[in-house]
Parts: sequence; structure tokens; C-alpha cells
Amino acid sequence: MHRVPELPPELALPAQVLLALAALQADATPVSLPRLGKHLGHSASVLMRTLSLLGDAEVGGVRGPGWVQVHQVEGHWRAALTDAGRAAVAELQAALRDLR
Repeated sequence: MHRVPELPPELALPAQVLLALAALQADATPVSLPRLGKHLGHSASVLMRTLSLLGDAEVGGVRGPGWVQVHQVEGHWRAALTDAGRAAVAELQAALRDLR
């Protein structure tokens, strides 16, 4: 599991999801929600709520950053980083290196 140091709890899970997607999606293949959930130790419902906030969905009148896309393929939910998401992960990784 990817631990994110010194972040408020409301930011830790989204950061963990982004980092995990980057690690699991090395070949650009979308990651199944069960695989992501097992990797992070969270249920699919927790992940779907987090992925919704990281995607481009409008929540509370505010559009998300568009860092992930979630699709259903043959009845299975899969998540993938977008180009913007890969850029956000690079910035997050740089910031985490600076914290060490």
C-alpha cells in the first residue's frame, strides 16, 4: 500500500489512489476496481466515491480535475489515469520526495 505522509485524511486517500493507479497501470491498461481495492485495502464503494472526485464528474456544482476515468468493461469496473492524472502523479511524487 502506498502511504502518503503528512497529508490531511481527506487528501490521503485520493493521493494513495493516484499513486496506486500509477504503479498498477504501468502498461497503460486500466486497473480493475477489485485489484485496486485489494492493493489499497478499501472497498469498491469507497474507491468509487474517491474516483468520482478525481474524475471530471460535477459534484456539488464543481467539476473534478479529470485525473481519472472510470469505465465499465464487460460488467467490470476499471479505472485509468488520464494524461492530466499522470501529470498530477508526477507533481505529487516530486512533492513527496521534497518532504523526505
